[in-house]
Amino acid sequence: MKFIDEARIEVHAGKGGAGAVSFRREKFIPRGGPDGGDGGRGGSVYAVADRNINTLIDYRYARIHRAKSGEGGRGAQCNGKAADDIRLRVPVGTIIRDRESGETIADLAHDGETALLAQGGRGGLGNVNFKSSTNRAPRYAQPGEEGQSRELYLELRVLADVGLLGMPNAGKSTLIRAVSSARPKVADYPFTTLQPNLGVVRVDADRSFVMADIPGLIEGAAEGAGLGHQFLRHLARTGLLLHVVDVAPFDPDADPVKDARAIVAELKKYDTALWRKPRWLVLNKMDVVPAEAREKTVSEIVRRLRWKQPHFAISAATGEGCRELCYAIMQFLEKARRDEHGGT
Repeated sequence: MKFIDEARIEVHAGKGGAGAVSFRREKFIPRGGPDGGDGGRGGSVYAVADRNINTLIDYRYARIHRAKSGEGGRGAQCNGKAADDIRLRVPVGTIIRDRESGETIADLAHDGETALLAQGGRGGLGNVNFKSSTNRAPRYAQPGEEGQSRELYLELRVLADVGLLGMPNAGKSTLIRAVSSARPKVADYPFTTLQPNLGVVRVDADRSFVMADIPGLIEGAAEGAGLGHQFLRHLARTGLLLHVVDVAPFDPDADPVKDARAIVAELKKYDTALWRKPRWLVLNKMDVVPAEAREKTVSEIVRRLRWKQPHFAISAATGEGCRELCYAIMQFLEKARRDEHGGT
């Protein structure tokens, strides 16, 4: 299925039913008085996060969602029936914004989380509510209120603990295949990855984290070049970024350090908050480097990048160094979770 991570929709809540103007008319009961019932409430529109849904593709083709209006009131003080609400199921991780104001209405980050998108109109009061000692036969009832209408923008951000960042062909898809059960397409040409891939990495029986692989970035990505810029938003929720660098590119003139600097520059241009996230350096394809030159290669790249955060030398193709990397990630995430909950 094609990955759809954004959609534009319209939601229209139902109008409230009108109150009734009615008078009690029964034999032997003169001047029965007003008995018009109230109108029913119009249907509201809600969004519900559902972990069984992965994309927003349904909302690309069904853009208008309209709830029904409430029924009008009737005589004998019978109130109109309220209309049913509409519940739109969306993937966990969906952010909903008002297109006109840009206001964020909801950020549905947990399964079952619900947000009101458009409030149904209240039903009008029937004329029985307006009788008084000075107005014993009111011939007035309220009309129902109009329901809310909104144009909304839906944006899906995948929920992952760790995000992979790097140039096309850096080996990100191979890495996620090596450490998880995810099976993204892997090939020896750029832009193999066309959509985000998620993989669950199990370190122990009861310890795991989610890793996200997004399409590779190229220089100019923040201005829209290449594919990766479309999916950088998915890294916003991650707690840790892994900057995957190909230490042995196909092009002999390519410089891994220059490519790594270009990625960091694009990240900063796109979102400074994303740029400030913890970011580890992962030097991949070490199996291609002769054994006697590996240590020198790693130290040279780290020195030229002036890298201060943790770095790892691995081979995603052979699995070398992947286990140590996963354990280090797990420890980092567990510490971050403990710190978030006050050390408990």
